[in-house]
Amino acid sequence: MSGSKRYFRRLSGYYAWFCVCFAGFLLALTILENEGMPRLWIGHLFMFATIVLYATIGVVSRTSNVTEYYVAGRRVPAMFNGMATAADWISAASFISLAGGLYLSGFDALAYIMGWTGGYCLVALLIAPYLRKFAQYTIPDFLAVRYGGGAGGRGGPVRALAVSATIIVSFVYVVAQIYAVGLIASRFTGVDFSVGIFLGLASILVCSFLGGMRGITWTQVAQYIIILVAFLLPTMWLSAKHADNPVPQVAYGSVLPKLAQREAQLAADPREREVRATFQKQADVYGERLAKLPASWDQGKLDAQRRLDTARLRNVSLADVRSAERALAAYPKTADDAETLWREQRARLLARAQPPQPHATPFPGATEAESNARRNNFLALVFCLMFGTAALPHILMRSYTTPSVHETRVSVFWTLFFILLIYLSIPALAVLAKYDIYTSLVGSDFSSLPTWISYWGNIDKVNPLIQVVDINGDGLVQLAEIAIDGDVLVLATPEIGGLPYVISGLVAAGGLAAALSTADGLLLAISNALSHDIYYKLVDPGASTQKRVTISKLLLLAVAFIAAYAASQKPADILSLVGAAFSLAASTLFPPLVLGVFWKRANHAGAIAGMVVGFLVCFYYMIRVHPMLGGEMDAAWFEIAPMSAGIFGVPAGLLAIVVVSLLTAPPARGSDGLVDYIRAPE
Repeated sequence: MSGSKRYFRRLSGYYAWFCVCFAGFLLALTILENEGMPRLWIGHLFMFATIVLYATIGVVSRTSNVTEYYVAGRRVPAMFNGMATAADWISAASFISLAGGLYLSGFDALAYIMGWTGGYCLVALLIAPYLRKFAQYTIPDFLAVRYGGGAGGRGGPVRALAVSATIIVSFVYVVAQIYAVGLIASRFTGVDFSVGIFLGLASILVCSFLGGMRGITWTQVAQYIIILVAFLLPTMWLSAKHADNPVPQVAYGSVLPKLAQREAQLAADPREREVRATFQKQADVYGERLAKLPASWDQGKLDAQRRLDTARLRNVSLADVRSAERALAAYPKTADDAETLWREQRARLLARAQPPQPHATPFPGATEAESNARRNNFLALVFCLMFGTAALPHILMRSYTTPSVHETRVSVFWTLFFILLIYLSIPALAVLAKYDIYTSLVGSDFSSLPTWISYWGNIDKVNPLIQVVDINGDGLVQLAEIAIDGDVLVLATPEIGGLPYVISGLVAAGGLAAALSTADGLLLAISNALSHDIYYKLVDPGASTQKRVTISKLLLLAVAFIAAYAASQKPADILSLVGAAFSLAASTLFPPLVLGVFWKRANHAGAIAGMVVGFLVCFYYMIRVHPMLGGEMDAAWFEIAPMSAGIFGVPAGLLAIVVVSLLTAPPARGSDGLVDYIRAPE
């Protein structure tokens, strides 16, 4: 038996034992819950056990060898690399937010599934095998060698731009993962959101800091197993509950017609219409205030001050005085602040004033123009996610970890297989959870609301993750009275379906594993880019291997804490952050990567122009259109949403490379030789 087969069998044995121990752990906690163990203790045990598991793998896999730290020794078998890449890929956006996005948006959110899975086809066909044949450490490595230029022809400018793009893309993405870590940790341990972030950070650092790519790889395989079990168990439970079939991918088709019938009933319900009309009136009030700015802001401030003065003079209760003080303190400080805040509140109220959107209807719209705009945004988002996937540094880095080009191709197949096990279940979970809420929660009495609503509603009191308020005072829950954040749906699914709390803890552990596995890869991509591509290649080419690994570890630590601080500020929802990262990756890195492999005429000047133009077009469109960046949707081109800015950035980057390359001198002969070498079969 060859060494590689023995290695594969040994790894299979290790993870088989892990699965047995994991099942035993779940069984033990189920017994303890039945014996009366408090829920908080179960949450603490899940958190503690997962951190200990990842720490153990990190300690066992610790290394100071450059090849082991950067690319896991280039000896990870294809199937295990596929599992690790799938865990790296199934981020908090996939595990936590995607089913929630489908719940809220219906058919339109399928763009994420189509774009992300389609992107792996581009990775397999256009980039991954050629990077493995190149056999270096990072994406900037390939671009610098392929395009050359700079001092000594070493590609310094191209490398610096590629490192900058890697840092920006990975940092935006990792902030979303750490935000999810804080959300999960705060829910299941009872700690403050910010404290939860830094608890999760300990799990991230103990793997990536000690073992680099080797530690992360073997941790991610374990994390994938946890992610798979955590996602499928509650989904199968809901499937059996509503369709009498435990295979959700097959069963949810029979639930869709029932959901459509329920949606039609709710759209025509007089009480639902009454609540929606109330929201419309509240939105109209904000519309009047916006029309009368700045006078309306002055009047509102005077009214808030007058209410506080009246409360103090009439000697009302302390609670009423404090409420008036908070209202005055929260009042916008300037007319510009008022305009921004009131526009957001008006948009939120207008959204809640709309009837339920049919889940299975593609691109619903009141007019043909509105429907066309939604279709265009759907296609643009699919485009950005596909090309962004094919340019994400932390995913492409895994192409370097397999023993050969053939193993890399097989690894991408396994990656798609393991991702699809989850991705084919996500639409099913969205439909099943939606049907459960529409039939069980809607129409129930406010005096008997399920406890999970108060649990999740109290995590963030400023911006509640779920809110149910009796708007029309009839004592019954209407759909329009439910405001649910998409990020909470998967985590609350076990409680929605009436499952034991152990399953809730398991889902939290799965969400934590998804966020941590991706955060590990992203932080390593950033630190390796800084230590290898900047420090070693540009600053100190004579640095020892020990020094290079030490620098990488220190940089990883620094970047992790900066990202944790950014996540603690709650900058945006998870899917929006991830969408921005993909558009930036597609616009900046995809054009030079794919043309670097398939077009020999692409040169140093063209690569620089392509990265700069692609990034600037994408970023300009984001700040022009995204309200959080000071833009306005009225300024959108063809009504394309800001997260799909890559639809403009990618063509601009490709065009810039082609035009500038043709107008400048062709690349050196060595560049042609490199292209011939990486494209030649093994």
